[in-house]
Amino acid sequence: MTQNSRKPLLIGVTGGIGSGKSVVCRLFEAFGIPVYKADERAKWLVHHDTILKADITRLLGPEAYDLTGQYNRAWVAAQVFGQPDLLTQLNALIHPRVYADTATWLYSYADKPYLIKEAAIMPKGGSGNLVDQVIVVHAPLELRVQRIQLRDAHRSAQEISNIIRSQISDEERFKIADYIVYNDETHLLIPQVVQLHETFVTQAAK
Repeated sequence: MTQNSRKPLLIGVTGGIGSGKSVVCRLFEAFGIPVYKADERAKWLVHHDTILKADITRLLGPEAYDLTGQYNRAWVAAQVFGQPDLLTQLNALIHPRVYADTATWLYSYADKPYLIKEAAIMPKGGSGNLVDQVIVVHAPLELRVQRIQLRDAHRSAQEISNIIRSQISDEERFKIADYIVYNDETHLLIPQVVQLHETFVTQAAK
């Protein structure tokens, strides 16, 4: 990364499970806009980033990885369950590596007018982070539950309820939103994304 590298506009996309944020991101991809999928990259990094693997092993012990070097996700989840301090420490190791990975990715697309970062957890845009603005994808709770049940038939109603309760509320998401996309089967989804795309292209040209 050189000093005169251009930083494209980075737009965060977030929303609760079942809101359809991945669908919205695929629509942006249809415009040729690259999407950084933070949650998927975090999973990749815990498997492949040697610095992160060493840090996690120091925190949790050698059982965090199996004999083949694969991240022992179920074991780790059991260790941090009910231990918020330990989970905070684990996230404090993972988040900086995702941040660095995002920065590398961001500057590799300096020719694009803007980029999208999809993540379940998103800071407010411009608050000392790489994200400039945030889109919150919103859908009513009942509809989100229906979507999850159709998509993840193996999940019980109780498990779905636990996941939703573990995430921040819609009210908290609205506080960080610069834009809200309504994916509620009442508002047309594509025109909302088209309008946002045109907005970001215009902003990037200034």
